[in-house]
Amino acid sequence: MPHHPPPAVHPLLDQARRWAADDPDPETVTQLTGIIAAVEAGDEAAAADLADRFAGFLEFGTAGLRGALGAGPNRMNRAVVIRAAAGLTAYLKTVSDQPTVVIGYDARTNSDVFARDTAAVVVGAGGQAYLLPEPLPTPLLAYAVRYLAVDAGVMVTASHNPPQDNGYKVYVADGSQIVPPVDGLIAAEIAKIGTVADVPRAESGWETLDDQVYADYLADTLSALNPDAEPLPPEGSTEQSTPASGPRDVVVVHTALHGVGSRTLRDAFAANGFPAPIPVAAQAEPDPAFPTVTFPNPEEPGAMDLAIELAEQTGPDLVIANDPDADRCAAAIPGPGGWRMLRGDELGALLGAHLLARGVPEGATFANSIVSSRLLAAMCRAAGVPHEETLTGFKWISRVPGLAYGYEEALGYCVAPDLVRDKDGITAALLLAELAAARKAAGSDLQAVLDDLARAHGVHATDAFSVRVDDLSIIARIMTRLRATPPTEVAGTPVSRTDDLARGDGGLPPTEGLRYVLAEDSRIIVRPSGTEPKLKIYLEVIEPVSAPDDLTDARARAADRLRGIRTAMESLTAP
Repeated sequence: MPHHPPPAVHPLLDQARRWAADDPDPETVTQLTGIIAAVEAGDEAAAADLADRFAGFLEFGTAGLRGALGAGPNRMNRAVVIRAAAGLTAYLKTVSDQPTVVIGYDARTNSDVFARDTAAVVVGAGGQAYLLPEPLPTPLLAYAVRYLAVDAGVMVTASHNPPQDNGYKVYVADGSQIVPPVDGLIAAEIAKIGTVADVPRAESGWETLDDQVYADYLADTLSALNPDAEPLPPEGSTEQSTPASGPRDVVVVHTALHGVGSRTLRDAFAANGFPAPIPVAAQAEPDPAFPTVTFPNPEEPGAMDLAIELAEQTGPDLVIANDPDADRCAAAIPGPGGWRMLRGDELGALLGAHLLARGVPEGATFANSIVSSRLLAAMCRAAGVPHEETLTGFKWISRVPGLAYGYEEALGYCVAPDLVRDKDGITAALLLAELAAARKAAGSDLQAVLDDLARAHGVHATDAFSVRVDDLSIIARIMTRLRATPPTEVAGTPVSRTDDLARGDGGLPPTEGLRYVLAEDSRIIVRPSGTEPKLKIYLEVIEPVSAPDDLTDARARAADRLRGIRTAMESLTAP
């Protein structure tokens, strides 16, 4: 007896055939045709795969689009990207008769294809499109938006997601990422698109930029981070100059994690007078397969192994890593027990301390997200510098009036907002190298800076973990359970305050999440990730340092408290 797909699958088969007929990409058409054939033959796994691919369109939000590559509306592919580009252009035409868009892309699979499709749609709708000349870091695209004075920017990247993913980020005219209601307005225009065949696409007419944007970004990193510095003389010149203030003797091992950061970081170091970094050769060139890492995120276990191995062999002062699109920066430092990764909050405090020590202009404000450590706020209070706490994401941090420095614990740092109104792993690396060089010249190091901050403001110990899920409804159930039965104590310490961030508790705009403050001022935040299928839990304890020689014991006390809270929260957030 022949196998037949269950009746519920038949509507999906019709929908899939219509999608395949409209798909402009022969590769995904072939993929989808094979799945349809397997479903028709009774393959249950293929039926489940088809159902997932047609569970709905990838949702367009403030982070744009992000998802696995493949055929179907619930995947990243040319048909989905063309619709997104058409929706974005339709929205832009409500504010400009001839919208202008600059488009960048990284080295992930199909990033260049999606970028050209976007340019074709913009020009086909009567707009003007500029295409960056090669795979470049996301900060270059954010910079280019204001540099070219365009209406919007698009960056095709999935940042630090797994190799099978790609994504699509949108920036507005001021160089920052979109926020509500703009995301909803774009999504509404996308929803109006009938078929890809309905979308006009030009064969040519967009402008592929030359290297001038790149060259000016490099020059501007020098003026943004060192306003009094003289520009470097032309290559090959015998002219002498002082390219930047302060020591520049620092040895750095760098990994780009198979992304697009190597060339830009190397050139930025040269432009700012630093020695060339030592590259992790196996990870220096772009490779969309990310062959040496299981997850191309510096925060993930194993991602930094090759960089640490090279550091052990070469003895540098510092290890720096960028994620694949180089908008994040991670670091490792040497210590008595060997090399250790700095937590995102530690790096955020180091950069903040360096900027405070250099002097802050009148009216300038520092900021960090609600899930980041409260140490920066304590530092700002002591220095008399305004500080703001924002929702998670640089779309919010970058909009703080008078922003001079902003960061979030997930390795995102905005150290030069007038240059890039977003996180920028290149300028963050430059500023960190400057601090490391200054400490080295003084016979000290970065750990000493962290020690001084802890003695002055208490040990701010942070930790985070995630609950990964295959079914997003599991996250909703966990959040519902926590709201229905809120904890009254965690690890034996009473909960003194519970904030439901979805109601706007605490004075910030509503966002999905819960915040608990314990009686001894420990803080816990539970929130769904905005870019991945996981629930994230952020922890912080503050342990006073009673005397200069109490620091080691204070860190041990903080670590014990942190472990207890984590164990309790792992139980409370279990699926």
